[in-house]
Formats: sequence, structure tokens, C-alpha cells
Amino acid sequence: MSSTSGVNVLRYSALALGVFYGFTHQRSINAAQRAAAAQKEYEHKQHLIEQAKAEYAKSKSPAGTTTTEKSGLNQDPMDPKFDLEAYLNALAAQNP
Repeated sequence: MSSTSGVNVLRYSALALGVFYGFTHQRSINAAQRAAAAQKEYEHKQHLIEQAKAEYAKSKSPAGTTTTEKSGLNQDPMDPKFDLEAYLNALAAQNP
């Protein structure tokens, strides 16, 4: 009878260890999935923010700068090749 009780102790010990291992392994899998989902959500929000910034910059860019940039007019006053007279003539022609 002592051999049967020893076997039962080993069986229940193995069962308890298996349940404990399964519980901890499942927790680690769930934690990894939650972290991956949070990372994906963060990247999605970041993409939306970048897209909104691009749309805002496109909507707020002055319409006149695109026409003067196409004509080759230098609008940067800090540039050594900036021509104030040409810039003022272009503005006068644009706004009669």
C-alpha cells in the first residue's frame, strides 16, 4: 500500500506542477499579446497624427507661394541672391 500512496503523491505533484506551469505560460502569452496590441495601436495613432499634420500643412500653405515658386522667384530674404525688387514686382502683379 505504501507504493500506491507514493505513486499517488507523484501523480498529484506532477498534476499540480503542470497546472502551475500552464497558468504561468498562459499569463506570459497573454502579456505578449497585450503588448503587441498596444504597440500596434500606438503605431496606428502615430500614423494618423502624421497624416493629420500633412493634411494641415497642405491646407495651411499659402496659395501664393506655389505660384511664385513655380516662376523661380526667390522668396527667402536671408538668401544672398534674394532680389527685393523682383519680389515686390511679383507681389504687385499678383495682387493688382
